[in-house]
Amino acid sequence: MSPASPGSWTLRCDGGARGNPGPGALGYVLVDPRGREVDAHGEALGVVTNNVAEYRALIAGLESAARHRADPLTVCMDSELVVRQMTGEYRVKHAGLRPLHVEAKRVAARLGSVRYVAVGREDNARADQLVNETLDRALDTNTESPR
Repeated sequence: MSPASPGSWTLRCDGGARGNPGPGALGYVLVDPRGREVDAHGEALGVVTNNVAEYRALIAGLESAARHRADPLTVCMDSELVVRQMTGEYRVKHAGLRPLHVEAKRVAARLGSVRYVAVGREDNARADQLVNETLDRALDTNTESPR
């Protein structure tokens, strides 16, 4: 079941770090109103916290949505903190997250209508998969012995 409204684009974002902080990555999937995946991306972030990785995933996903002129857009994330901060329900207290929050708001403002929905991890499986595949590749590359 999709939390998106009929005719809405869906952006599923996830970020994660192995360790907190630790090696992190972002993943996002952009789906058009007909249910077709039009963009999917995973990216290694270096050493970050989980919350920084979540915000970086959101920003990257919103930038993709802006490039595709995805309007209206429903953003689905399993980070309740980020969703509630983006909707204004929670204040952004952590100084390290404030610039990321401002950047996410700036990019979202380029889109017409953006709605944020907190979903369970199981409902964000494709974005989570991109995060984990990216982290696995990054960690494998970093642990290979030189030849």
